[in-house]
Amino acid sequence: MAKIGAAHTPPTLPTPAQGVRWTTPIVETPGIVVLGSWIWRLTRFLVCLPFRFPVMVACFAVSFAAWWWLDWPGLAGLWGAAAVSSLAWWRTWPDSYRTWVTLRMLAWWRHVFVYRRHWQPVLVISGLAESYQERRYLPRIRRVVCSEWADRVRVSLVAGTSPADFETRVAELAHGFGAPSCRVIVNGPRDITLEFPRLDTLADPLEALPVPDVPELDALHVGQREDGSPWRLRLHGTHVLVAGVTGSGKGSVIWSAIRAMLLTIADGTAQVWAIDPKRMELAYGRDLFAHYADDGESAVAVLELAVSQMQDRARRYAGKRRSHTPTTEDPFVLVVLDEVAFLTAYHPDRDIRKRSENAIATLTSQGRSVGFAVLAALQDPRKEVMNLRNLFPDKVALRLDEASQVDMILGEGARDRGANAHLIDPTLPGVGFVRMETSPAPVRVRAAYVSDTDITAMTDVYGADSSSDGEAA
Repeated sequence: MAKIGAAHTPPTLPTPAQGVRWTTPIVETPGIVVLGSWIWRLTRFLVCLPFRFPVMVACFAVSFAAWWWLDWPGLAGLWGAAAVSSLAWWRTWPDSYRTWVTLRMLAWWRHVFVYRRHWQPVLVISGLAESYQERRYLPRIRRVVCSEWADRVRVSLVAGTSPADFETRVAELAHGFGAPSCRVIVNGPRDITLEFPRLDTLADPLEALPVPDVPELDALHVGQREDGSPWRLRLHGTHVLVAGVTGSGKGSVIWSAIRAMLLTIADGTAQVWAIDPKRMELAYGRDLFAHYADDGESAVAVLELAVSQMQDRARRYAGKRRSHTPTTEDPFVLVVLDEVAFLTAYHPDRDIRKRSENAIATLTSQGRSVGFAVLAALQDPRKEVMNLRNLFPDKVALRLDEASQVDMILGEGARDRGANAHLIDPTLPGVGFVRMETSPAPVRVRAAYVSDTDITAMTDVYGADSSSDGEAA
């Protein structure tokens, strides 16, 4: 009989059944299989080596043959002759030598000792390595090509990934490989190129470019691209929006475009109508302009006159022509708006703001096919300041204040593609990124600097015959 007050022990409850966990069985690989795998890899490497590195293999083969047949004197003579030939090639055709020898050797060096060496840790840490069934998959480097200023690493993507994964990791890739920036170029399905600049080719300012003998309104030379090629700005058949903070170089873009048009202005096949609310940027060359305005009332008058002439031309072209060819009777008209936000957001008169916005919207939506174009510049790209951004097919982003403004100007995803306009050095006015209607990839450029002396000389030579009136009609 149990004692009263004794401790009562609760019955032991059964342990609930645990779920079954399936694990991958560990099977020891026979040594013969491992040895066969190594032999297969070595054989594949040796077979593919002549195709991957034909010049290197040929050099070793010829050197071995010279040693085999002629012993060491033959090998020394061969390499001596090769050194003399290389020196003569370098002195006689330095550009060809740099293309075929120097840059190829640099590409091989950077492929082996920069990209392949750091490829796995950089991609794993940046989150670009994929795992499946306890195996890690990495994008594969297909080729490295070096140009004068950049490395281009062609990459095969892992199935199931997309270029967007790399576009969102451009900062990590640039820092990982010690480059100032990184841009992603899409070549095709599972095929991209990573562009890593080695130096800044746009660090030095560009002087005003020579006035072209035969201006091309759809390809005006206004500056230089990062790869060293000319930056050609299209005006005929499009509209261009230039955005940047004060001192970023908007005037360089505007004046370089006007300078490239000078001969067409002189012969009457093109006109520039200028609106300059600040009275500082365009006033220097007012004699070059067919119409000029520097306050709200006169600016609206110029814009509405442009709309009227555009619509008259469209009525004459209706049913007869679908495109415009500049002539003295129907010249190409470029409406230049410096600080367009003054008319669309900052002017105290609400009626002026409304009329200006309506006129700009009409010009940008209907003027391309009849020879009217708008080149507008602004500092603040926010929608409440300028809600007509989408009516400008071509856009230029100079130095900006905030990262979010890059996508406002150049479109969604431009910053992920390497267009870091908010990181441009303040000491580099005129440097920016361009996104053209025909290509979504932003291109880094620098506009030439047109000084006050250059503008005065332009006005003295071309102003007297090109100006129909000095004020707005």
